[in-house]
Amino acid sequence: MSRFAYPDHTFVIAELSANHGHDIENALATVRAAKACGADAIKIQTYTADTITLDCDNEYFQIKSGTIWDGTTLYKLYQQAYTPWEWHAAIQAEAAREGLVFFSSPFDFTAVDFLEALDVPLYKIASFEINDIPLIEYAAAKGKPMIISTGIARLADIEEAVAACRRVGNDDITLLKCTSAYPAQASEANLLTIPHLRDTFKVKVGLSDHTMGHVVPIAAVALGARVIEKHFILDRAIGGPDASFSMTPDEFKLMVDGVRVAEQALGAVSYELTPKVAASRKFARSLFVTAPIRAGEAFTAQNVRSVRPSDGLHPRHYGEVLGRHARTDLAPGTPLAWELID
Repeated sequence: MSRFAYPDHTFVIAELSANHGHDIENALATVRAAKACGADAIKIQTYTADTITLDCDNEYFQIKSGTIWDGTTLYKLYQQAYTPWEWHAAIQAEAAREGLVFFSSPFDFTAVDFLEALDVPLYKIASFEINDIPLIEYAAAKGKPMIISTGIARLADIEEAVAACRRVGNDDITLLKCTSAYPAQASEANLLTIPHLRDTFKVKVGLSDHTMGHVVPIAAVALGARVIEKHFILDRAIGGPDASFSMTPDEFKLMVDGVRVAEQALGAVSYELTPKVAASRKFARSLFVTAPIRAGEAFTAQNVRSVRPSDGLHPRHYGEVLGRHARTDLAPGTPLAWELID
């Protein structure tokens, strides 16, 4: 269906969002920094204030729900936060030079059309658009992988969004567990939802994370996340609507490094021993003489014990040995062997 496929490691997305301060040089420098920090992709958002909301300041459009953006209107917020569409090609080209995947979240049909002209390899549906079924169908119909955040979704919303993709023949779906609070608390992350999403909808899964720090994304990888998305900013001093909960380069690199270690630690289901571990079996337990024993004397709990290292008989034979007799004199520290036992 698409030329794009995830790498064989966790796909780490640096979300540029509003973290450019309306300076394209900041945006391009962010692309380069994302690559240096180990990201696989740079993602932007394709909207204008007019395509995402209305220029209206009545009560419906006032932000007053306990967010970091309270006190303004939706229109004014998105005027500040949007990424100019005329920058997209330059950001895409910079990403290509850095070897990063470039893609975006479209917020209306015109954004999808614009991104199609740029030949982006996949689409991301933002949490607040999960109920825009016509938009999901329109994007999914392009035949490219779909990533959908679930930050405000109930189970029924997710079911409807997944069905919309499949209805237009697109089954390349990744659902991201997300908590749409800015910032979110780790206690609200509910990461156990990640494997449940995978098993319920038979899709790939990941995390779009708004918690502070890197612990939650690393835990998500341990639970099967194939994708990690984090807001990324060169310097919080740039300011903007998303700066306070975005990761700086040092923080982002720490997260990526932790994700890569977690991947190594997960490994595979295996009971094979590495050479180092096999060598350590030298220090497993076995049966040793613990007190002087004369030839013909019985083995007892007072003169035989299971101790480290492993040079004697396997401890499973302890019960068989007790009550039998020594074939020769034995000194403490002698590893028991069958040839020493009558």
